[in-house]
Amino acid sequence: MVLLKLYFHLNAYFYLFLYKIIYGKSFQFGKKVTFRKGFTLMIGDREGKVIISDGVFFNNYCSVCSINKIEIGKNTIFGENVKIYDHNHNYKSPAVLIKNQGYNSKPIIIGENCWVGSNVMILKGVKIGDNSVIGAGCVVFKDVKPGSVIVNQQSLINIKILNNI
Repeated sequence: MVLLKLYFHLNAYFYLFLYKIIYGKSFQFGKKVTFRKGFTLMIGDREGKVIISDGVFFNNYCSVCSINKIEIGKNTIFGENVKIYDHNHNYKSPAVLIKNQGYNSKPIIIGENCWVGSNVMILKGVKIGDNSVIGAGCVVFKDVKPGSVIVNQQSLINIKILNNI
C-alpha cells in the first residue's frame, strides 16, 4: 500500500510539473496536491486560470476544464469521475453549427475542506462554500452555502422505494 501511495504522489508531482510548463501562470497549485489516474486539466489559451490550494486530492478520472477561472480551496477532496467546467457552448441559432457559436463562462469557486462525491458535475458560475459535502451524482448549477450537504433527490426516492419492498 505504501508503494502504491508513493507511486501516485510521484506521478502527481510529475504531471503538476508538466502542467506548469504547459500552462505557466495560468496554473497555480499548492503543497500536497495529488490525484489518481486519468486526471485531466485543460486551460483555455488566453483567459483561463486554475488555482488549486494545499492538500487537494482528486480521485480517478477527474477533469478540470477552464476558459475563465476555477479556484479550489485547501483540503478539498474529490471522488472519482468529477467534472468541473467554467463554461458552456452558446446556442443562439439553429442555422449555425453549435461548435462555431462560441462559449459563455463564469468563474467557479470551491471552498476549503469540501468533499465532492463521485460522478459530480460542477457547472459555470458556482460558488461552493467551505465545509460542504456534495453527494454522488449531483449536478451543481447553483451556489452552495458553507456547511451544506447536497444530495441527489432521485437517489433518495430510489432508496425509499427499495425500503418499502
